[in-house]
Order: sequence, then C-alpha cells, then structure tokens
Amino acid sequence: MQTKNLMKTKFTFLFLLFSCAAFSQIEENKLDELIQNTLKTFDVPGISVGIVKDGKVVYSKGFGVSSLTTNQKMTDETLVGIASNSKGFTATALAMLVDEGKLNFDDKVSQYIPEFQMNDAYVSQEVTIKDLITHRAGLGLGQGDLMFFPEGGSFSVKDIVHNVRYLKPEHSFRTTLDYNNIMFIVAGEVIHRVSGLSWADFIEQRILKPVGMTASFGSYNRAKAANVSNIISAHAPVDGKVIAVPHDWNETANAAGGIISNIKDMATWADFLMNGFTTKGGKKLVSDQQIQQLWNLQISTLVALKNSYDSNFGGYGLGWFLTDVKGHKQVYHTGGLIGTVTQFTLIPDMKLGIIVLTNQQSGAAFSSITNTVKDSYLGMPQKNWLKTYGDRMSKINADFDQRKKEIFAKSEAFKKDKNGQIKGEQILGTYIDPWFGEVTILNDGKAFRIICKNSPRLKGELLPYSSNVMIAKWDDRSYDADVFVNFNLDENGKATGMKLKPISDVTDFSFDFEDLDLKRKN
Repeated sequence: MQTKNLMKTKFTFLFLLFSCAAFSQIEENKLDELIQNTLKTFDVPGISVGIVKDGKVVYSKGFGVSSLTTNQKMTDETLVGIASNSKGFTATALAMLVDEGKLNFDDKVSQYIPEFQMNDAYVSQEVTIKDLITHRAGLGLGQGDLMFFPEGGSFSVKDIVHNVRYLKPEHSFRTTLDYNNIMFIVAGEVIHRVSGLSWADFIEQRILKPVGMTASFGSYNRAKAANVSNIISAHAPVDGKVIAVPHDWNETANAAGGIISNIKDMATWADFLMNGFTTKGGKKLVSDQQIQQLWNLQISTLVALKNSYDSNFGGYGLGWFLTDVKGHKQVYHTGGLIGTVTQFTLIPDMKLGIIVLTNQQSGAAFSSITNTVKDSYLGMPQKNWLKTYGDRMSKINADFDQRKKEIFAKSEAFKKDKNGQIKGEQILGTYIDPWFGEVTILNDGKAFRIICKNSPRLKGELLPYSSNVMIAKWDDRSYDADVFVNFNLDENGKATGMKLKPISDVTDFSFDFEDLDLKRKN
C-alpha cells in the first residue's frame, strides 16, 4: 500500500511537472500584444508568427497588413519570400541525392560541373559539394552577390558559375565561416545537373509537395504565374517613412533564397524536420545518416563568452546555423531581401519550432519575437527583448542618420570649391571589373551619373566629396547603400580605375561594392 501510494505520489509530481512545462509558454494574449507592439516599434506593416510544439501547431497568426498599397490583412496564409531560409531546402535536396547514390557530399564540384573554377588552382581541384554549402570555401561575406542583387541584373546561372574564378578569396580554404550566397547557387546547379530538374522543379516536386507544403513555390516568379493574391509587398524605409518597394529576388539565385511560403507551410516544414525528416504520410525523405551530416557542426565560429543562453558553440552545418541554448541544440536560419526578413528556429529535442515572417527589413523585429517565445519555453526569466532591440536600433539608426547628414553636408560644402572638384575629362568613360562587368561614368548634361551595365537598377547621381572621391547616390532610395567612389588618378590627373566603399556599415552585405576592382576601359 505504501509502495502504491509512493508510486502515486511520484506519478502526481511528474504529471504536475510535465503540466507546468507544457503550459510554460507565453500566454496567447501576451504574444498577440508583443507582436502588435513589435509592428509599432520597428515600423513593420505586417508580421506572421507560427509555433510548433510536440507535433502540434500551437500558434499561427498574422498581424498588420500584407501591403501598404492594398491594405490587405496579413494572415498565416500570406505568402512571403523566406529568402535564405531556402538554404535548408537546398541542403536537404543534396542529402536526398546522396541517399539515392547519385553523389556524395565529399565529391569534388568539378566532377559535376567540369568548367567550375575558383580563383586558386588548388582550391578549384579540391572544393567539394560540402564546401559549397558550409560557407568555408574562402569567399568573403556576400562576395559576388552583386551578380544577382539587387534584382534585375543580366547574369545567368552559367555566368555566375563562370565568374566565380574571378572572385579573389578573402580567406584561406576551409579556415573561416564567411556567409556567402554564390556557392549555394553553384550547389543548385549541381542539383540540376545530377537530377535533370531545375532547382525549383526539384524543390517543388521532391520536397514541397511530399512534405505537404501545398501553398509554397520554388520561386517568386512561379508564385506570380499562379496568380496568387495573398502575397506580401516588400517594404523599406525611405527618408524616414516605410513604403512599398518592388519585390527583390533574382531567379538565378533561387538555390540561395528563392522559396515563397507562409506560416502554415513553414510550420509543416518544421514538424517534418523534427519528426526525422518524415512526412505526415510516413515517408522518410532523408536517412538518419544524412540528417546527422546536415545538423552536425561543419565549421565553427566564435560565440560570446557570456550570453543569455549560455551558448558553448556556434557555427554552420549543411544549410543550417547551429548553436546551443541552455543545454539544448538549436538549428536555425534567417533570411533577408530588400523589404522583407524572416527567421526559422528549431530546438529539436524540445520538439519546438518558431517561425517569424515579415514584410519589412528589420531583423530586430523577428529577434524580439523569437527570443521572447524561446525564453518562455526554456523557462528563463522574462526579459524585455522588444525594449532591448528597440533601444539598440534607435541608437544605430540615429548614428547612421547623423553619419549620412555629415557626409552629405560635406558634399554640399565641397560643391562650392569648383577648382578642387573632379573634372569630367578626368573620369568620364567605362570601367570594367572581371566578374561584375562594365560600369560607366557619364555626364547627362545636368550631373555626373554612374550606371552599371549588368545591374541596370544600380544607377545614380555622382556628388562631389573631395579632390578624388565622389558619392554615388543611387536613384532607388530604398537601397540605403550609397557609396564613396574613389578614383585612382595617374600623374596627369586622369582616372585609371576606381574603388567603391559604402558610406555606412549598416549597408546590406549583399551590396558587395568593396570587392569590385574597376579598371578604366576607355
């Protein structure tokens, strides 16, 4: 009897403990309030959020509007470009091909793309498929992204694969994790050549459809061709006011960030992944051996010695960022385009998935929501992440605005120095970079202009700044990517080349201006 009572007492204690853990998540009304306040704090038109726990969707809502143009409501069915969260799909596709015996992660890239070359002959021979999707091939942060970013460029996948040879690595091979999209485009071409399907076809037919992501598409153009109406407009701040801006993603970069999805489908994806990459119909798409490859640390990076989650490691697997939070492994990724950012977070041993999709480009917005939700499930003391990120971004934006004011004020002042300014005969003409192509400096009769041949949306006015430097003020003000144009002048004062440098550190890293080495063509 005493034994039975003791067992009953233990069972009751465990039940209460489980119940407390099960209901420790943030209350629904509190989360609703947090998201509403996040919209206001970071001036985001629309946010949708999903939470998956123990195989069930416990939260799935949209807030605000999907577009300031139409004022259509944001819902959990509103389609959003998930951007670099697509990389996990690319890695999954490759793992499926490994399971089918069609390739190995350690195969050389040249085995499938014979014409592929890196800048270094040794690396060209040694770079593997695994190197492509771990950000460790030696290319720098965002290096080469100007071949597809912003949208509207003329580069094909074939061009990008070819032009990789002109990108001079910033690091030694396999020594550094430096986030790079170009290598994922190459990985997408491997999928195409091995499977015979385009990357988007493979993703839709072999992953999205079997997993049950019925509303999702392999690319933005496919979504538009299907005449879907519940899809966001992108939004960005211009002169202090958030406005709708053109969707920005180039089809050539789909393998790095092309998928269009929504909360309902991404929750299905999260459940599929945490259920051993097994569909609701019971079909296992990736073997446990390959899952271990995908979610094992392939290259590490430093983590803060002291952080809120007591993290001991950080780095990248195959298509996924990895770290630990309060003793639990976290698998996650973010994605960003001009006018939209997204975040996808899994804590597999807790069967917890958190998805945040937005139609503005404030990463602080998704971090405020994800961290608050995550903390509640981890049983951590409540922290006001919204205030933390809000205060941080207020300071960053204020500093950025002040910096811009000072730079443009200096430009205005220098306009008065007619003798010290660069003359047209010194700089007019065409300059060429081996991987980006031609950039022309011309005078349209009103001002000096800069035009990028292979990226025609990159055009703008040149403003005087110093005796050999001008500012390129891009026509599209949503870019927030104005640059210093530093002309290399010869002994006769004529430009032989030019280098570009963003005027601010907050410029998106995909505006890869600093890696251009433009030499005068004529």
